[in-house]
Order: sequence, then C-alpha cells, then structure tokens
Amino acid sequence: MQTELSKNLGIEHAIFGFTPFPAVAAAISRAGGFGVLGAVRYTAPDDLARDLDWMQEHVDGAPYGLDVVMPAKKVEGPDHQKLTEADVEAMIPEGHRQFVRDTLAKHGVPELAEGEASGWRITGWMEQVARSQLDVAFDYPIKLLANALGSPPADVIQRAHDHDVLVAALAGSARHARKHADAGIDIVVAQGYEAGGHTGEIASMVLTPEAVDAVAPLPVLAAGGIGSGEQIAAALALGAQGVWLGSLWLTTTEADLHSRALTAKLLAAGSGDTVRSRALTGKPARQLRTEWTDAWDDPSGPGTLPMPLQGLLVAEAVSRIQKYEVDPLLGTPVGQIVGRMTSERPVQAVFDDLTRGFERAVDRINRIAGRSGQS
Repeated sequence: MQTELSKNLGIEHAIFGFTPFPAVAAAISRAGGFGVLGAVRYTAPDDLARDLDWMQEHVDGAPYGLDVVMPAKKVEGPDHQKLTEADVEAMIPEGHRQFVRDTLAKHGVPELAEGEASGWRITGWMEQVARSQLDVAFDYPIKLLANALGSPPADVIQRAHDHDVLVAALAGSARHARKHADAGIDIVVAQGYEAGGHTGEIASMVLTPEAVDAVAPLPVLAAGGIGSGEQIAAALALGAQGVWLGSLWLTTTEADLHSRALTAKLLAAGSGDTVRSRALTGKPARQLRTEWTDAWDDPSGPGTLPMPLQGLLVAEAVSRIQKYEVDPLLGTPVGQIVGRMTSERPVQAVFDDLTRGFERAVDRINRIAGRSGQS
C-alpha cells in the first residue's frame, strides 16, 4: 500500500490514522502507517508536551503528526477583538443552560463531586488555544500538521513550512479542496459524509475523485466510511494517495475511552446508528445517535449554539454523562464504519486485516483485467 506520498514520508503503508489517544497514534506509526494525534482535548500545553514526549519514546523512530482545530469562522468581539474563554462563556443564553439542566435531570444524571473540574472541554476549538498547542508541537519532530476545520491561517502554514512540516486540511467538497490548495496546503483530506466527527454532505465515492481532479497534482487522502483493505484499494483507484482513518481505532485495545459501556455501545452499533448533529460542538458532526442528540435536534428545543459556544455549554454535561455512564445519553463521534467495528483488537491486528483485504482486492482486479498472478 505504497504511494508517492507514503514513500516521501518514509512509511510502509499509505494509511494515516487520526486518534485522540497517544498509545494508538504511536502504534499506528509502529505498524507502518502514519499516526496523527488529535490535540483538541489538550487545554494545558504541559499535558500535550507530556504526551508528545511519550510518543517520541514509543514510535520507534517512525514519523507522526498532530491534528489541531482552528475554525475558519470564529466568534469575535467588537472590531474583531479576540475573546477569552470567559468572554465566550458569557455569551451563552440562560435558556440554553436551563435546557441542559432539565435534560440531565430528566435522566437522573448525578452532579460532579464538589470541586471536581469537568474532564471534557472544547476550548481547543478556540484559535488562541490551538496556537498554544503549536508552540509546543514545533519543539518536536512532527512531520505533519492537520487542521480539521478549513485551512489554518497563513502565518501558521508558513510557520509549519519553516519547520519542514507538511500541512493537511480536511475538505468536504471540491470547492473546499481548491480553497485549501490556493492557501498553500500540501495535502487535502477529502472527508466524505460517512465520516465521524465534523463532516459535510457529499459521500466519499463522489468526493474523492472530485477532490483529486480539483487540486491535482497535490496529494489527496480519502476519508469517511473506510475500514477495510478493499475500501483502501478503491480509494487509491479513485486517485487518492492514501487514506485517513479515524473511527476504526476507537475499539482497538490501545484506545482509552475510560468507559466499558461506551465501548460496548460501539461494538453493538450498526452503520445506521449514527447521526450528523450539532449537539456536541455547534457544527454538524457524525456521532452515535442517543437521546442526547435527539433532544438537541428536536424542533421544540432551543436549538444548538454556534461553535465554540455549544462545546463550552455542554462540556460539563458530557463529562457527567461519561463519568456516570448514563446509557441513553452516552455517545461519541464515530462514522458509519462503526458497523464493522465488532471486536476489540490491537492496532497491529487491524493493520494485518487491512493489508490482507488490500491484497485480495488487488488480486481480484488483476483477475478481472486478465492479469492473474500479478500484484
């Protein structure tokens, strides 16, 4: 599974694995792929530095990258002034806060212990937090910086290039892909509708070749709904130079969801058990459908707030739901590929399955093309 891009990065397989867990990212790199650590949950630079130190010790010299979130559209104060977290918190209407309290009370969700801070914050959606993460990241030999919501600011792209770091950005349409190319991005991740987390409305089979044509000769990674070697072969046949996988790693043994109940829900879910909802961050994000997403998507409710207000509003609630494993409300971002995630396996076992599936697909196409025995 090698392409020009994978050869340039010095990896064995053109598989880029996004994950919030350092142990998973390191295992992906050790298995011959390219591990990308999601930084959004790191609100303290020291915590990110600690985990990058750990990764540096556990990738066995293999390359890895970092994913940050710097939204193209930001909540700003008068005269485009940058807002602090407290400023943004103050913009949340009391009616929305009451809706959260009522929903949690309806399901009997206990309060956090006195003095216990929320363990789940979305301050990483704010540009100044992402910039503090970059101040840490560029002290490490990362090879790729990815941004999940549009192209990073021009100065960030330049800073990455000054450190010989490639920049990738996710795109949900060919138009977005062209904007990334014009901004100086090195790699476009064409993320289809099937993907977990923030995603657009165009399916991968349509989006991938459109993005390839739109930004050629820039490399494109296919993302969304990919979880088998056969699908990887299809993505490369459509012109992609690799795949970007995220959801598939959530049920690996190296993942640390801190919730057996959540893992069980993922293993039991089918491909139709997800929904694109603004409930978590304020932007459409595919996640497990729960009574929490249903409540926010109900027209009789107050509706969601724009990013980052929604994430700040629900942060403590999500922490409480996760800590007490309140099953009807318990969910996580995940793509439609969740239907294939039926067992817990080590990252290496996932890679072994992907490579075998890829070989089967290539052999099948060779037979169809009359080239039996070639691969």
